[in-house]
Amino acid sequence: MSASSGPIVIIGAGGHAKVVVEALRAMGGFEIVGFVDPDPRTVTVFGIPVLGDDEVLPGLRRGGVATAVVALGANKTRQRIGEVLIALDFALPVVVHPGALVSPTAEIGEGAVIMARAVIGTLTRIGVLAIINTGSIVEHDNEIGVAAHIAPGATLAGTVTVGERALVGVGSAVRPNIHIGADAIVGAGSAVIADVPARTMVGGVPARPLRQVPVGTGGRAES
Repeated sequence: MSASSGPIVIIGAGGHAKVVVEALRAMGGFEIVGFVDPDPRTVTVFGIPVLGDDEVLPGLRRGGVATAVVALGANKTRQRIGEVLIALDFALPVVVHPGALVSPTAEIGEGAVIMARAVIGTLTRIGVLAIINTGSIVEHDNEIGVAAHIAPGATLAGTVTVGERALVGVGSAVRPNIHIGADAIVGAGSAVIADVPARTMVGGVPARPLRQVPVGTGGRAES
């Protein structure tokens, strides 16, 4: 399901959610009714109320709020909450800031968020609930997995594959034809010139393996 207007609830009330609010406002068409967050730091964000935790979602859906966006930085958590929302029959719209440049041949999955000044190249496919963050470049023929995150200022050359829930860190660069496995983490400022195995953290120039990523740990947003 998808939607392009109407009332919408934002899941998460932290820093990443603030950027999502600005993207939605720049797009126009949506009325943000509130935030849902289990541990909010404030009762409002930009004057918009925090409505409670996940337990309020069924009531919101029964009350006519049919659309939600998941603004959570932890990749695994974002995927899990997205599945909960789909089960509750919420639509997960694609959020694309009007300041992004997206090829007309690109495919973008439900619930993905494309921030300002991001570039999505020819024939690239962006997975459900992925984040393509501010100023990042995802060149032609890339495959970005479900709930993956390309952090601000990261650059992916052509024909790069990024697995589910992987994080490509701030300001990193990935050469063509590289495969980054599921749940992998590329550290900020890294230069990736070889494939990255699943659940592996790499860093440096050139990037080298640093440690294994524990099972169940999702990459967090770098925003």
